Amino acid sequence: MPARNSQTHYGSVTKLFHWLTALLILTALPLGVFGSYGIDTTTEAGISQAAWVFSLHKTIGISAFLVAVLRILWALTNTKPGLLNADHKLEATAAEVVHWLLYISLVIVPLSGWLHHAAASGFAPILWPLGQSLPLVPKSAAVSEFFAGWHFVFTKILAISIFLHIAGALKHHVIDKDATLRRMLLGMPTLPDGIKTDHPRGPVFGAIVIYLIAMGIGSFIGLQSHENKADAAELAAVSSDWEVSSGTLGLTVKQFGSDVAGSFKDWTAQISYDEATQTGDLVVTVSIGSLELGQIAGQALGADYLDAESFGTATYTAAITATAGGHLASGSLNLHGIDAPLDLPFTLTIVDGVATAKGATTIDRRTHKVGEVQASENNLGFNVDVTFELSAQKAD
Repeated sequence: MPARNSQTHYGSVTKLFHWLTALLILTALPLGVFGSYGIDTTTEAGISQAAWVFSLHKTIGISAFLVAVLRILWALTNTKPGLLNADHKLEATAAEVVHWLLYISLVIVPLSGWLHHAAASGFAPILWPLGQSLPLVPKSAAVSEFFAGWHFVFTKILAISIFLHIAGALKHHVIDKDATLRRMLLGMPTLPDGIKTDHPRGPVFGAIVIYLIAMGIGSFIGLQSHENKADAAELAAVSSDWEVSSGTLGLTVKQFGSDVAGSFKDWTAQISYDEATQTGDLVVTVSIGSLELGQIAGQALGADYLDAESFGTATYTAAITATAGGHLASGSLNLHGIDAPLDLPFTLTIVDGVATAKGATTIDRRTHKVGEVQASENNLGFNVDVTFELSAQKAD
């Protein structure tokens, strides 16, 4: 069997690409559906299973993307065999539209999923040694959700295109009894004389129009998904002896053995501090719903974890004292409705009335009964590393 296509038959390389692509796609799609809807993720075992399934789904998806790119490059350097039903113009045009939808889908579906994954942090790593990130793709919840919207819509187009493609092939084989399906199998079936080798240009434009519409729908879904996040608790303005002008409140969790970093975007600090005695008081209030933690933020805010709906804020109240190495805030953290002691060492410098503080501590999530469904560290580590940096000016 020749490696290259002819005007009437597909070559061995094209057939290999066709069936390898089919195998990868028809494996990745069910895995995605099963991972999304077929696993009970309220148990630790279920979470582990879902993570494994999605890792496999993503890995196979990227494999399908790479194979699809090679397949398209090969197709561009080969003759495209003629249709066996070119005299049935409506049917032939519909078949060509479906073929173009398949070609486009085989690139955009896995690529949109890869971009969604690359822009997020955490959950179900790709098993290929490619890492979580992609060049020029920022770590951004908005970017991740935007491409998630694309992936959601385009997978539906891919599934419909595959169904129509299979139905068309079976129709040719069973009803028309021509060689359309057989010439993609082993061997070189005998074909009737006079096969047209020209392919109309209209179908590709029809497929592009469908995809432009799909891009619009996917973009809308992705943007709406980002806008419709659960409302974070609004924090009241506070009066403080030292007024915070800028700062960050970050955290890092260990998930499936990898660090996932995030931050709380909305928090307030009431600071009382006497430079002469190097003592003071501190009250920090955090809006739990303002958490940004990559792909796992939604899960982290759910009822089994931080439960932002029931516990909208966390409060840390502490006394500040000087130590040999800097300063120490020693007090109590109320998180998830549970008070527990917490010490926070930090450094402090004050220059021209501007204070700069930086510190870090570790919280054991079990102390506040967060994520009790994860009874071991197989999926989610017990320790949560918390860091902060802030600048504050002494109030007039």
